[in-house]
Amino acid sequence: MTVQKQTASLNWDDLRIFLELARTGSLSAAARALRISHATVGRRVATLEEGLGRCLVDRRADGYSLTTDGEAVFVLADGMDERALAILRQVSSQGGQEAGLTGTVRLTTTQALADRFLMPRLGPLRARHPGIDLEVTVDNRSLSLARREADIAIRLARPQRGDLIARRLATMGYGLFAAAGAPDAVIGYDEALADLPEAVWLAHHRAGRRVAFRSNSQQTQLAAAKAGFGVALLPFWLAAGEPDLTPVPCEAPPLEREVWLVLHPDLRDVPRVRAVIKHLVALFAAEFAAASAAGHVPER
Repeated sequence: MTVQKQTASLNWDDLRIFLELARTGSLSAAARALRISHATVGRRVATLEEGLGRCLVDRRADGYSLTTDGEAVFVLADGMDERALAILRQVSSQGGQEAGLTGTVRLTTTQALADRFLMPRLGPLRARHPGIDLEVTVDNRSLSLARREADIAIRLARPQRGDLIARRLATMGYGLFAAAGAPDAVIGYDEALADLPEAVWLAHHRAGRRVAFRSNSQQTQLAAAKAGFGVALLPFWLAAGEPDLTPVPCEAPPLEREVWLVLHPDLRDVPRVRAVIKHLVALFAAEFAAASAAGHVPER
């Protein structure tokens, strides 16, 4: 690929947005990952193409694909992207040490854990560290910590790849719950989540029963169980305190999932990140220990 004179004014932000579009293949997916509008993604990529004097992407009805020039730019820029992210993490780490307990900490977790477990219990963190601004992203996807999509992730599985620090927070037990008089039907997951451990457990241990309700949200499944659609497999902590639900006996081995806190090694010594981690570790330890003593979480 011939590099023209215009590349002297190459804008890194334009290149970064192009990289995300190349990875995701759609404006909307790139916009969500970068937290900007899809119109901005399209405009910045067009600006990059104009500056380089090359067409980098083919715009099709089913998404975007790279041209030959686009593939060449992607190969070269991909390494730059990783190095730039490493610089940002290093600067964030040093800046955090100088600034102390101030600044933004970005946390990602699932909808149910965010809304029903974490948010009612984060008040003491705010009171103790008013200089920390907390940004919570609810997403069932595994947002990339290496790409700075989040600083801390709370996940229901230990990461198998990547240079990440992982700490087990708790073991989350599940049980079957239903409203009084509900049919012996299954409240399950949609087909997109068929590989989820909860969905696999239901398919094995509740096989042959009618699936009366499907949802990719545990909170929606909880609401469906309260409405009498059938029997739902729910975490004990989520079903606890719901007077409309009663446990359903089951002879099958109980499902358990581990809750993991994950972060990038470059951020482990940042004071504001450490403060949030300390609160989360203590929170899970206290709440799940209390629930276990009350019989809501099975002992390992």
